Amino acid sequence: MTPKIVKSEGVTPTERLLADLCDRSFLKLWSYPNPFKEDKDELCDLLAVFENHVFIFFDRENLAFSKEGNDQLISWNRWKKKAIDSQIRTAHGAERYIRSGRKIFLDKDLTIPFPFDIDCQKMVVHKIIIAHGAKDACENFSENNVYGSLGISYGQNEAKLPFPFMINIDKETPVHVFDSYNLPIIFSELDTFYDFSSYLDAKVEAIKTYDMLSYCGEEDLLAHYFLNFDESRNKHFIGTSEKDINGVMIGEGEWKDFIELEIYKRKKFADKISYHWDRLIQITCQNTLDGTIGGFSPLMGRSAINEMAKEPRFHRRALSERMIQSIRNFPETPQRLMRNLSFMPSFYKDKGYVFLQLKVDGITKCENEYRSKRQAMLEVACGAAKNKFDHLKTVVGIAIDAPKYSRTNAEDFILMDCTDWTDEQREYYEKANEGLAFFKTGVVEQRTVSEFPDSKKAKSPMKVGRNAQCPCDSGKKYKKCCIRNK
Repeated sequence: MTPKIVKSEGVTPTERLLADLCDRSFLKLWSYPNPFKEDKDELCDLLAVFENHVFIFFDRENLAFSKEGNDQLISWNRWKKKAIDSQIRTAHGAERYIRSGRKIFLDKDLTIPFPFDIDCQKMVVHKIIIAHGAKDACENFSENNVYGSLGISYGQNEAKLPFPFMINIDKETPVHVFDSYNLPIIFSELDTFYDFSSYLDAKVEAIKTYDMLSYCGEEDLLAHYFLNFDESRNKHFIGTSEKDINGVMIGEGEWKDFIELEIYKRKKFADKISYHWDRLIQITCQNTLDGTIGGFSPLMGRSAINEMAKEPRFHRRALSERMIQSIRNFPETPQRLMRNLSFMPSFYKDKGYVFLQLKVDGITKCENEYRSKRQAMLEVACGAAKNKFDHLKTVVGIAIDAPKYSRTNAEDFILMDCTDWTDEQREYYEKANEGLAFFKTGVVEQRTVSEFPDSKKAKSPMKVGRNAQCPCDSGKKYKKCCIRNK
């Protein structure tokens, strides 16, 4: 068992909102509000680390925008100085502190170290400022401002603009500025590590490419990003494919128009089933924070949960569908012992998942022995998968009791690094698999998944809501069946 980790919940209401958004997204295990420096001063409002990506958040509490006299520009400059400019300077300082390699702690007494190591040489830093308080003033300033979002412009310097509600940021030292309206949008639309970091990376790439990148609200830039896809690189981008363009400006209302499109509605509809995958991750993350996880902790380095958390939102649909279909297809049998094994390709070509279900009657009196045997069987299945699919460099194993026959469940996870697969390992798992015969018959189904499914391919997702019947056909409610954990 690992020690329990007590995370700050945030000091101010807006900090607590940020912490909650992070907990509900991919950052649950990897985000920590109010970390401290060696001098017992706060480093930032929230620090998240996933592999070599470091996300530094600064959240200015709801600083009211007060109009002093009739000069709105003066009021704007005063608000911006406190809510934006000072935060940007502090964010740059936080980055310097982290790059220096000095220690970070979770408590002011400096007794609880930050649980993840940060490679100062390889880290990619994302500095994010969240500014609250100007929404109403933005909306009142212009009837064209749809949501009261702050306008952002990245250029050669941070010169003051002669009008309010547009922030000019130096493109040489970029930071990201979100506001009260678009912060929840960003965390709901980009709620996996892959999607969030890919968006920020594309944005930084555009900032470097163009002399000027300007947009009326972060949500409008997000809509532009979703609507631009480079098939040759298999990724979304910001800007244009034309080579003679040196500046890009995204107009007001792009997000408002985008969410009315059928392709967006189909995407959100198709995404519903994908959160089955998230629940597996969240359960294990919470157990890790509570100190109740057995075996290898995700806090100790590369783990199965880390690999699962890398999957993009759209690919989690296919993984979830495959897993739930395997649960449905588990054979109805009076036999005391029965197993079902499925292979699920990852978004990453050199990685795959093995999903093992077991039905074993009468295990309550020998649970510890049973779990060790199930883990050993899962390891053999992972080795057999590597022998079957030679291109794999990583195999992640997931084992559960067959939900059709078990009212509660506790998952086992295995990460098998197959980068250097020796002849001895191949022979060992071939011999171990002789009696089990994993992957000896049958063909693995391959599926192509699109982030924005077209109308011909779109279909209703399996119900996975809080009160929906579980897809495993056990007759139980989903919340109390396949995702319930001991």
